[in-house]
Amino acid sequence: MTVGDAAGSESSSDRIVRAFAQFIGAGYIFYLLLLLPNIISFAGYLWTWWTPVAVAVVFGSGLWLGAAGVREGAGRIRTVAAVAATAYMGIALTWPLAWVGPPSPDRTGFWLVLFPGLAALAATLAWPAGIAVGYLLVATVAVQVFNHGSHVGRVNGPLLPDIMFGFMFCLLFVAAAIMALRTGRILDDTRATSHEAAAHAARAAARLAERKRFGALIHDHVMATLLSAARLGAGPAVSRQAKHAIVRLDEFRNPAPDDDFDAKTAVAHLRTSATAVAPSIAVRADLEPQAMPASLPAEAVRTIGAAVSEAVRNSMLHAGEKAERSVSVRIRPGQLKVEVLDNGRGFDVSAVSPHRLGVAVSIVGRLRQLPGGDAVVESQPGRGTRVLLSWRASE
Repeated sequence: MTVGDAAGSESSSDRIVRAFAQFIGAGYIFYLLLLLPNIISFAGYLWTWWTPVAVAVVFGSGLWLGAAGVREGAGRIRTVAAVAATAYMGIALTWPLAWVGPPSPDRTGFWLVLFPGLAALAATLAWPAGIAVGYLLVATVAVQVFNHGSHVGRVNGPLLPDIMFGFMFCLLFVAAAIMALRTGRILDDTRATSHEAAAHAARAAARLAERKRFGALIHDHVMATLLSAARLGAGPAVSRQAKHAIVRLDEFRNPAPDDDFDAKTAVAHLRTSATAVAPSIAVRADLEPQAMPASLPAEAVRTIGAAVSEAVRNSMLHAGEKAERSVSVRIRPGQLKVEVLDNGRGFDVSAVSPHRLGVAVSIVGRLRQLPGGDAVVESQPGRGTRVLLSWRASE
């Protein structure tokens, strides 16, 4: 995994840790270049070996932290940050032991005094907020006390105001870092909660869709078969309808694979959906060889097929014995249209209750839940019924 791949899977808080590590590393480079004259001027007051070791330990650990922010994960960055913060504090505490010269008349502060806040930012990455603030306080007091003790007179002003100013000034940056890290953690928690809620909603939607599908299956096949048997009595048509209902129930338990349909297979499926209910119904197909699509989505063909069965069934039950029925299928690239017509009794579409499963759920509702699907039912008393089922691929 490359660094870019790793960054793509990081949490928000880890990305903030990485950014702060790079910022702190850049700060150590800046202070090293800025304070190099100061470091050289004070070297004569200290053990000969102490200054090179102190510079290597303090700035080396800071540069290591910046490099870790580029290449390492958040856990390793926090470990290196702890090393950098500990290195600064350790060198600061050995400073008075290494001082061998007389008090300095230099009015500029000793180089360690000028960036305790940078080390405190490293401590913020490594440890909890309370420890980081305590670290800043201890580091600021220590370097200010040692700085005053190593200079002639009170060239830097009173000790307490220097401590207060140094601590409060650095605390602004430490507090900002603490808030940024806390914001990252809150964002991660919010994202996790949102993902959990989305997954719960998806599971609920899937259960609802399954219940609707099962309800439509029971209405379209089981209840319709029982109703046909009650009205028409035992006969070949009812027997075929019952067998078809058993097949569909078995398909619900063991769903068929969702392979796409070619145009001819789609027509065969739609013809079967219609003739399973009315064996003598005329099914016409409008296929232009030069405009034939390579395939049609299985979901679209099966959904429209189920709606065709329901539309034909409604016609058989309500249009009248003398009504003539037909199904027309038209297939074009990215389009599938099926028209179910009868010249029977007809009905007032506006008077149909929206709670009627046959029209509202099994035809209109079913198609409008299909992406790109639509259904229109047109009818008037005495003028027959037209059901138009359509699907169009999204662009």
